[in-house]
Amino acid sequence: MKLTKSGLIATLAIAALALSGCSLKSDTSSTGNESGSSSTTDDATANADLTLEGKRIGIAVVGTDHDWDRMAYEGIQEVVGELGGESIAVSAERDGAKMISNLENLITQKPDAIVSILGDAAALAPVFKKIEDAGIPLFTVDQASEHSINNVTSDNFFIGSTVARTLAEDMGGKGKVVVFNGFKSVGVCQIRYNMLVEVLKIYPNVEILQPELQDVSANTVEDAKRKMTDILNKYPEDEGIKAVWACWDVPMTGAAQAVDESGREEVKVYGIDGDPTAIDMIADPESSYTATMAQQPHEIGKQSARNIAMYLAGDDIPGTTYFEPLLTNKSNWAEVKETLGL
Repeated sequence: MKLTKSGLIATLAIAALALSGCSLKSDTSSTGNESGSSSTTDDATANADLTLEGKRIGIAVVGTDHDWDRMAYEGIQEVVGELGGESIAVSAERDGAKMISNLENLITQKPDAIVSILGDAAALAPVFKKIEDAGIPLFTVDQASEHSINNVTSDNFFIGSTVARTLAEDMGGKGKVVVFNGFKSVGVCQIRYNMLVEVLKIYPNVEILQPELQDVSANTVEDAKRKMTDILNKYPEDEGIKAVWACWDVPMTGAAQAVDESGREEVKVYGIDGDPTAIDMIADPESSYTATMAQQPHEIGKQSARNIAMYLAGDDIPGTTYFEPLLTNKSNWAEVKETLGL
C-alpha cells in the first residue's frame, strides 16, 4: 500500500521519516500487493515459477516467544521448503548478543541468502555489513537497513497515524495518553511513536503523560500491568487519563488488565500487531482494550521467502515490500480473525 491515502498521511510520513533516522535504500517502493494480496492469493499460484531447489537459506529471528515473530519465522521456513530449499533456522531467544552471534555463525556457513527478522537496528548494523561484505544477499523482515536487498514489512507510517488518529478521536480530542515507549532503537516502534507525536500535534488538547513508561521484553504483560496499576493509583479519574498506547500489543494486554480491574471505564487501550490475545480482549465488550492494527506476519514471512527466490533467479525486486495492516476494533474483530486465520 503506497503512502498516498491522503495529503495528511503523506505529510506526516515524511515528517516521521525525518524524525526516525532510519537508514533506508533510496530505491524502496511498495510492491503491486496493494492489499497484502498474498493473504488472499492461493499459495500454489503465488509460488508458481519460483524455486529454491538446492539453495540454503539462513533465517535468524530475535525470538519466538511472541506470536508475531514466531509466525513470520515459520512463514519463511514454510515457503523455503515448498520451493525445494533448505532452511538454516536459528532463534536468539530474545538475547541481542545471541542474535548477532547467530548471524555471524550463519555467515561462516555461506548460505545462498540470509534473512533477519526484527532486532535492534543499531546493534545489528555492523553484522549486517559483514553479511554484505561476505557477498551473501541479506533480506530483512520488519527491519529497514541500507545493507538489505529487500525488507518485508507493514506500512508502519499508516499504522502509526491510524492508531493515533483513532485514539485521539475516541478521546474527543481532549485528555492525557499514557505511553509505553521502551524500544526507541527498534525501527518500526520508532516510526509508530513518531507518527503518534506528529498526529497529536493536530489535537492540541491531547497530551502524552510525562514521564513516558518503559515496556520491557521479559515478563512484559506482568510488568506493564504493574506500571499501569501504579499510574491509575497516582492519577484518579479527574486527572483526565483517557488512553494507553504502545507500539505493540503484548504490554497492552497487561495494561488492559490493570484498567479493567480498576473499573476505570473512561480509559481505553490501543495496541499494534494483532496479537491473538489482544484481539480476544477486543472481542470482549467489557474489556478496555479498544483497538489494534493487525498485521499479517505469516504472510509477511512467506513473501520474504518468495522475494529471495525471485532475487536469486535474477529478477528485480523492490527495496521494500509492504503489507496492509487491518484496523481491528470491537465492531470488526470477527472479520479480522477470519482474515488472519485465527
